[in-house]
Amino acid sequence: MADKVIICKDCNAEFVFTENEQAFYKEKGFDNEPLRCPDCRKARKQQRNNNRSGSFGNRW
Repeated sequence: MADKVIICKDCNAEFVFTENEQAFYKEKGFDNEPLRCPDCRKARKQQRNNNRSGSFGNRW
């Protein structure tokens, strides 16, 4: 298994999907390679977390 260069679907930046990351994904049973670079994944995760907390706050 060799490192793979992937193009992020959000920012079009190239990022490396390392052998260790590939092994981790396989171990966890993930079938698909990441579609986003680490920065875009982090931003997307934070955006999801912000949306969750905002939807329940100040209801009363």
